[in-house]
Amino acid sequence: MASASRKRKSSEREPMPFGDDNRKPRILLAACGCVVAVQFGHICKCFSEWGEVKAVATDDALSFIDRATIPQDVVLYTDDDWNSWGPIADGILHIQLRRWADILVIAPVSANTLAKIAGGLCDNLLTCIVRAWDYSKPIFVAPSMNFFLWKSPFTDNVLMSLEELGIVFITPASRSTGNVGDRGNGTMVEPVGIYGTVRLSYESRLRSGGGSDG
Repeated sequence: MASASRKRKSSEREPMPFGDDNRKPRILLAACGCVVAVQFGHICKCFSEWGEVKAVATDDALSFIDRATIPQDVVLYTDDDWNSWGPIADGILHIQLRRWADILVIAPVSANTLAKIAGGLCDNLLTCIVRAWDYSKPIFVAPSMNFFLWKSPFTDNVLMSLEELGIVFITPASRSTGNVGDRGNGTMVEPVGIYGTVRLSYESRLRSGGGSDG
């Protein structure tokens, strides 16, 4: 498969203002290493029917993602692309993606990645994008974790830190956890629910006149 960095050169364009009426919204989708990342292709399909989509997956997420489920017009970037340094003129991938996107949606996001974001760590492509993000543009995260992790006081502290940045949380669903036989929050909501939440928020933001020059 051709390197994503090579695909990027032919399609790279100067960023346009957030919410410009002459183009579709640009959505950067990302997935972390959670079992529910098997649904990432479905998430990409939902959003690609509405906007322009690019995707990012952590190394752990790749263990669960079937690349064949990713729509053909969606380029999937990985840490291999991020670590493959080319000529200086190629630019820095996490900065290019940060400039390109109107919206960042991380679904699923793991407990580990949430904690890294809250601490300002940036040790892979996704966390570098978040660290460099223009916070006048929205970030949505859809957590997925065992509900014992979700209800942990550590998670409460992380969520409070990220809420201060204006990051929007898509509250996990409540369902039975097969490994312990109990029931509680922690499971990522269905892809259509994530899509609906993001689109409604984006369109409400446009109607209220919010936006960014990217």
